[in-house]
Amino acid sequence: MFSLKKNKRVWVVICLSISSQSTFAFHKDVYEPRVPKAILAQEQQVKSPYPVTPERIEAGRKVYFGVGFCVTCHSKDGTGVNLPGHPSRDFTDAKWQKLRTDGELMWVLKNGSPGTGMPIRVGTDINEEEGWNVIQFIRTFEGK
Repeated sequence: MFSLKKNKRVWVVICLSISSQSTFAFHKDVYEPRVPKAILAQEQQVKSPYPVTPERIEAGRKVYFGVGFCVTCHSKDGTGVNLPGHPSRDFTDAKWQKLRTDGELMWVLKNGSPGTGMPIRVGTDINEEEGWNVIQFIRTFEGK
C-alpha cells in the first residue's frame, strides 16, 4: 500500500502532465498530421490488411461504441465532444477524411495523439484487427 505522502506526489505528477499536454502541445490546425514528420510518408503508405466489408464496418461500430471507448470523446455521430484544452476530432469533416490515410489513423490508435487527450488504444483496449475495423467505421462518418 502506498503512503499518503507518496500518493500526493503521484497526483501532482499526473496533474502537471495533463495540464502541460494541453498547454504546450496544442495543435492549432485540425488538419495537421499527428504522425511525426520523420515517419509520416512511411505511415501514409500503410494499408489495412482487411477488405472493407459491411461486416467489418459493423464490427468497428461495436468497438467504437464499446470497448474502444471512442464514443466518449468523438460522440455518437462522430462530430466530437467539446472538451477543454483540445477539441476532439470531427470525423464528419470531409476535408480531414480525405487528408488522413488509414495508416496515419492506425498510427494514432497505436501511439495516441501527442498534445491531445487521445490515448493509445491498440494494444491496451483493442487489438490491431479491431483497430482496422474501427477505422472502417470512422470512414462512414464522412460528410454526414
